[in-house]
Amino acid sequence: MPYTAGMQITFFGAAQNITGSKHLIESEGFRLLLDCGLHQGKRHEADALNRILPFSASDISATILSHAHADHCGMLPVLVKNGYRHKIFATPATAAIARLIMLDSAKIQQQDYLRMQKHAAADEKILQPLYSAEDAEEAATHFAPLPYAHAAQNWQPLNPRCRFKFYDAGHILGSAVTVVQCDQPGGTTTVAYTGDLGNTNVPLLHEPEIIAEPVETLIIECTYGNKNHRPIAEIADRLKEIIRDAVHNKRKIIIPAFALGRTQELIYILHKLYDQGEIPALPIYLDSPLASDITAVFASHRDDFDQETWADFISRNESPFSFRNLRSLQTVEESRALAAAHGPYMVIASSGMAEGGRILNHLEYGVSDPNAIIMLTGYQAEHTLGRKLQDGITPVRVYNRMYDVHARVVTVDELSAHADQRGLLAYVSQMKDLQRVFLVHTELPQATAFKAVLQQHFPALNITIPAAGQNFEI
Repeated sequence: MPYTAGMQITFFGAAQNITGSKHLIESEGFRLLLDCGLHQGKRHEADALNRILPFSASDISATILSHAHADHCGMLPVLVKNGYRHKIFATPATAAIARLIMLDSAKIQQQDYLRMQKHAAADEKILQPLYSAEDAEEAATHFAPLPYAHAAQNWQPLNPRCRFKFYDAGHILGSAVTVVQCDQPGGTTTVAYTGDLGNTNVPLLHEPEIIAEPVETLIIECTYGNKNHRPIAEIADRLKEIIRDAVHNKRKIIIPAFALGRTQELIYILHKLYDQGEIPALPIYLDSPLASDITAVFASHRDDFDQETWADFISRNESPFSFRNLRSLQTVEESRALAAAHGPYMVIASSGMAEGGRILNHLEYGVSDPNAIIMLTGYQAEHTLGRKLQDGITPVRVYNRMYDVHARVVTVDELSAHADQRGLLAYVSQMKDLQRVFLVHTELPQATAFKAVLQQHFPALNITIPAAGQNFEI
């Protein structure tokens, strides 16, 4: 990798796309990687993008991980496997959860490989796993956990000229906005990277923190740059309506949910509704060993939640994430048996975009069942099974068979962990001395819409929607 003068940034992933976050900052020979995530979407296209790192791993000087979702951390084992030898900085919760996410990713890749060996068509390419559980464990040894700065002047040095600190991004447990400062020949340059920026007024988490320092360059996600979310208060009414209908008509409710964040939010809300007598005693199953493991990590990082989360449960010495009607399934056999059973019941399983994991057991039986409800609760990237269901496409492929969709598909987007257009605009409005903005982690229509809004409010801002591989001097 050639030496570069000045400070530059190259966008290798999540550029006019949602997944595969990888952003490389270079300053006088120092190379800082912001996130190293998996591309997700069409299986063979995503696999091709994930096979080759777009830079030399051994040339990277340091890595910062914003949070533990797979599209931000899922390629760290590949990075280490290809010669990366330095620290991976993250908050303590992110380090703990990212290890679980990477191990689960390795397990799913191995399971998919074995399944394809058995069932793939004669002309279908069988995808080898990107990495093993051992590779994931090795990557986890590089984590260097650091707490949030909370506006204090406790910068973490990266080298004699560069330093960084974390602010709470309010997206998921442990998520961080990273502020990087580098001393240049012409003065100090400050860059902020939001990772994924949280929504406001959502359960469990703090609001995104305001950055105390003046920032010249902002790299900001805008997943929902073209829309505003419905009020979070509406989620309870919608859940009550869906659950009462399921009980009355003996339906099963199938919920693809991210094991990290969305699952815990759903359990928390369902627990409160159950305690308040707002929903009937519907059996609720958590069919995700990963989500169960992550929930245990949640319990050990109580200070990272807002106080309201625990207020209703502390006096009763209860956990927000466990209640009488909730049962966790452990084995694949239990998962398959439940998938074949008739309702009424609710099952929450990963993955959130229905691209892998035990949710496929339930969709295999459920997509063609007119008495089933498939409830989508998170962002569905292009070409994923979740997006196809959301867009009303039929038939769809589950495992290696095509199924006509007869289930009722509903989208509940009030729980979004991403800031909407209002939230993104408010966040940018709080920045001091901002000169340049890069819009990432977004599809082009959303980015274009948010760029227009920013230009209307801040005509002097230099706003760029980078494409994959583009390099900029900052």
